[in-house]
Amino acid sequence: MSSIVTATVVQASSIFYDTPATLERSWITNFCNDILRTDKAEKLLKEAAALGSQLVVFPEAFIGGYPRGYNFADQSPRGKESFRKYHASAINVPGPEVDRLATMAAKYKVYLVTGVVERDGYTLYCTVLFFDPEGNYLGKHRKLMPTYWERLFWGFGDCSTTPVYDTPYGKLGSVICWENRMPLFRTSMYGKGIEIYCAPTADSGDTWVSTMTHVAIEGGCYVLSPIQFCRRKDYPPPPEYLYSPSEEYVAPDSDSIVWAGGSVIISPHGEVLAGPNYEGEGLFTADLDVRGEIPKAKFMFDVVGHYSRADVLNLTVNNHPLVPVTFTDSPSKIEDEKMDECKDI
Repeated sequence: MSSIVTATVVQASSIFYDTPATLERSWITNFCNDILRTDKAEKLLKEAAALGSQLVVFPEAFIGGYPRGYNFADQSPRGKESFRKYHASAINVPGPEVDRLATMAAKYKVYLVTGVVERDGYTLYCTVLFFDPEGNYLGKHRKLMPTYWERLFWGFGDCSTTPVYDTPYGKLGSVICWENRMPLFRTSMYGKGIEIYCAPTADSGDTWVSTMTHVAIEGGCYVLSPIQFCRRKDYPPPPEYLYSPSEEYVAPDSDSIVWAGGSVIISPHGEVLAGPNYEGEGLFTADLDVRGEIPKAKFMFDVVGHYSRADVLNLTVNNHPLVPVTFTDSPSKIEDEKMDECKDI
């Protein structure tokens, strides 16, 4: 088992309402000349692989987009139409976009972890997908608790999709955004032995790096937190899309920063290895020595090991899928089966 893995967190914007432009190949016209535009995700993945990265982590909701702004704040016709477009730009899991991401992971021979907006019928979920360097889709994590206004457009996940995967570099998993403020959920992931803790987020606030530092020290794990960096022009212009109510009256500055980034990689000792960066899009890379450094951190503090007190404090996690409707055999079928039994007698 290799001790060191080169990991990259991606700080970049989605192309909102336009999943093909974010992910797939498409054509654009410039002065009547057709120019092939390689998809943004693959371009960034290629750049990360050129740095020697074996693990690449993209931000929360990178495929499908994070719906900041005013459009989803009410049930007006504009709000409903905004959700229709957002629903159309989400992806099915599994589906063709998942296959495309798997192909990209295999092409660049990386473990790929990326945030997506998952469509399941008419409900959307904030989801993280995992792929291995052979191009296998490993599985997903659905965000347990959407934050604040996110509950207007995202559903709730459950602990049936909170995986931790064994890799040659360490145990890999993900906790999304303010799930990282949920101590019981963090503890459940520590209980699964997570060593490479991916924390894609929409939080670019001043306290986020402190939160990630605490998680790294508490869990004795490497923490990788990619965040989108967006300017106003990365979202549709008004009146189609309002980032704030004032945009109905005052045209926004298309270059103004609406999402400042702050992506970071932190060691199990709380040392910042890469980032945070608030200047623009970019790739931030560090070498993670899981076998060399995590045992040193656990020597001092093992939150679910020698520093736990299971005799007085313990956690039980429900890993079963939580579904609203369960179908059993219909009464008529049961009666038919009983009649068949009677005929046999």
